[in-house]
Amino acid sequence: MRSTLRWRCACSIAGAVILSPLASAPLDAQNGDWASLARYHEANRELGEGRPGEQRVVFYGNSITDAWAQYFETMFPGEPYVGRGISGQTTPQMLVRFRQDVLALDPAVVVILAGTNDIAGNTGPSTQAMIEDNLASMVELALANGVRAVLSSVLPASDYPWRPGLEPGPKIVALNQWMEQYAGANGIVYLDYHSAMVDEHLGLDQALSADGVHPNKAGYRLMAPLAQRAIADALGR
Repeated sequence: MRSTLRWRCACSIAGAVILSPLASAPLDAQNGDWASLARYHEANRELGEGRPGEQRVVFYGNSITDAWAQYFETMFPGEPYVGRGISGQTTPQMLVRFRQDVLALDPAVVVILAGTNDIAGNTGPSTQAMIEDNLASMVELALANGVRAVLSSVLPASDYPWRPGLEPGPKIVALNQWMEQYAGANGIVYLDYHSAMVDEHLGLDQALSADGVHPNKAGYRLMAPLAQRAIADALGR
């Protein structure tokens, strides 16, 4: 185990249009906003402080989190949950915007779901060690600022439609094994979506996804109670 506490497929997903990483990357470059810091800048300002006693939770991730946010009001009624996912993002991009899109919102808990786009090579080649370093850095930033962290498994995928032939299934399993070990060693909650969603090919069950990578509404319904339990664990309820 590594030392502890170290310091984008064009498609319609669950009714939300998710831009292709290959299509959106040039726009990011043209705008000089590699980490998409502008995406939630105004929303963060408008969000403001929570109600007294409120325990805000930020769901932080890529397109899977981005699309999920539209269902928060029905899947998590009355909960102060905030979605801060950006389609196609990799862990280095997420690390750049962590202070703005997580810490500045003063949450009690952050639920981190990231890594599959690194395996897909969305922002260039990435080793597992590089992904681990970025995930660990996000967790450390959270803990250092009094935010409890939930580290989510990468969802299963046997192929990426926008980058076929990479055989990501075993790589995802290996990354998830590291995450579970890291979470245990550092006293944080590991949220295992993978075991509940994987098929016999290390892919995402067809009943839970239209493209083998992104959950459909049924997939999110399965994920919701798992996330809810993990958040409760993180809060010590």
